[in-house]
Amino acid sequence: MPTYEYECRKCGHKLEKFQSITAAPLKKCPSCGKMSLHRLLGAGAGIIFKGTGFYQTDYCRPKAPESKPEASKAEAAKA
Repeated sequence: MPTYEYECRKCGHKLEKFQSITAAPLKKCPSCGKMSLHRLLGAGAGIIFKGTGFYQTDYCRPKAPESKPEASKAEAAKA
């Protein structure tokens, strides 16, 4: 379940709420009590590993693309 950021348009109060994707967005501001809360667009977040049992080798870097064969390099030079 993702964490959503909200901001009140009336008082400027900001909060984060951990809720389901299918849950309806919050409307009522917990600070001022008005129905002016709106969800902010987030850039997303990376995976955060907490606790023990995770190792650097668990998730390796993607492999670099292989170089083109010599035949395709020769064809590219002709074009």
